[in-house]
Amino acid sequence: MMHQRVVLCFFSLLVVSSAARTTFNSTDHRRSLLDNGLGRTPQMGWNSWNHFACNIEEKLIRETADAMVSTGLAAAGYKYVNLDDCWAELDRDSKGNFVPKASTFPSGIKALADYVHNKGLKLGIYSDAGTLTCSKKMPGSLGHEDQDAKTFASWGIDYLKYDNCNNQDISPKERYPVMTKALQNSGRPIFYSLCEWGQNDPATWANGVGNSWRTTGDISDNWDSMTSRADENDKWAAYAKPGGWNDPDMLEVGNGGMTTEEYRSHFSIWALAKAPLLVGCDVRSMSKETYEILSNKEVIAVNQDRLGVQGKKVKKNGDLEVWAGPLQHNKVAVILWNRSGSTSQITAYWSDIGLNSTTVVNARDLWRHSTKRSIKGQISATIQSHACKMYVLTPQ
Repeated sequence: MMHQRVVLCFFSLLVVSSAARTTFNSTDHRRSLLDNGLGRTPQMGWNSWNHFACNIEEKLIRETADAMVSTGLAAAGYKYVNLDDCWAELDRDSKGNFVPKASTFPSGIKALADYVHNKGLKLGIYSDAGTLTCSKKMPGSLGHEDQDAKTFASWGIDYLKYDNCNNQDISPKERYPVMTKALQNSGRPIFYSLCEWGQNDPATWANGVGNSWRTTGDISDNWDSMTSRADENDKWAAYAKPGGWNDPDMLEVGNGGMTTEEYRSHFSIWALAKAPLLVGCDVRSMSKETYEILSNKEVIAVNQDRLGVQGKKVKKNGDLEVWAGPLQHNKVAVILWNRSGSTSQITAYWSDIGLNSTTVVNARDLWRHSTKRSIKGQISATIQSHACKMYVLTPQ
């Protein structure tokens, strides 16, 4: 059994000090370029890239908005419907404005935003802090930040994902704040998602520039990619707080490259880590198992907890891990995660997760929706390969 003393001491301090955050006041949270009042909890929604890449068109986006509502995902908290790359023509118009791609978005983006808004949802769009986007099929916003921000606002855009390709080797610390100011001057509150891939440690400087920032390269729909993104994101946990979140990239749940248990682990860790919950599958045809993962309101509640403290890895014994984080009302969220190739038992001791050794808790199993009462000192479970158990512990 391995005790990571330094990590545990830090986590215990985090639990104690986080009590002050329950009285969080947005007016004194941070004085910075960004003060749009958005992202008090991690963003939730859908993005087109992981499943559709460049194969997007307005009918798909409208049908996706319809499905978000009809399936109940919208009611569960998924509000943003986000276009990714390839929505615009390669050339701007004579005045230098973005032009929606005529063959795929013939009605224009303003009409699409109106449709999405009428569903009670919000529309997101994509651009790049370079001369071209990553697909090289549409222009980036470098040098056009004010103009593009005003265009987005005029269309009714609610969210901007801002990528990092073709960046002319200019520091992201120079490029990204220009769009921050442009969005602030656009006349519309627009959630600002930096997609700088973690190359320049954005956790250390982007809190005040954007509402979220990528801490990793792009995720792929497989176990190794997902777990490595979780680990890379974990080391920046202390930098996340309401208004600004670490982003290990979008969800792959439902795209077919992992097992149901692996997807459940993926969703659990993203929720605990206060990562954005941006669905990346085709919600029009998702399976019952995919829906049950994405719509688990108890797991979502951990992600959306108002205390806003990112949970982290607090204990590791080979491929057997304990992840945990404090929640409001002195509760603690805990994940027992078996990353090994065989069924194993994992134990979280109270000392691992910042609880006093004498504390008695009720343990809510968030995937079985059942409660074990009057638990003392530790919680253990036998867990299948690549699966996890997720609990919320409520002190008595």
